[in-house]
Amino acid sequence: DVQLQASGGGLVQPGGSLRLSCTASGLNFDVFAIAWFRQGPGKEREGVSCIAGSDASTNYADSVKGRFTISRDNAKHTVYLQMNTLKPEDTAHYFCAASNRSPALCRDWYLGLGDFAGQGTQVTVSS
Repeated sequence: DVQLQASGGGLVQPGGSLRLSCTASGLNFDVFAIAWFRQGPGKEREGVSCIAGSDASTNYADSVKGRFTISRDNAKHTVYLQMNTLKPEDTAHYFCAASNRSPALCRDWYLGLGDFAGQGTQVTVSS
């Protein structure tokens, strides 16, 4: 079975930092694109960042560009999301997803049949 385990969430003050981790098992990790999505209270799901499997190219939502950095360690089957200068509007439930259709996931933020998503982790930015 494919599993995507997210961790690293928590409560942080505005301006603070967190690093989320997404560890995958049960799939050929190297070829899968991995994306982070979030859904805040009363908001629609939003694609946050994505990293391709083939060339590790990245994409970011405009709202997080310059503040968040995505990276991957294929040896550890893990993708990281370093989140700096956090804002209250970053408060959301964050989850990671995997797809072997990189353009659809990383360009269009599309999740469909055959893709995988984990349970996620809560990030709360508040003073």
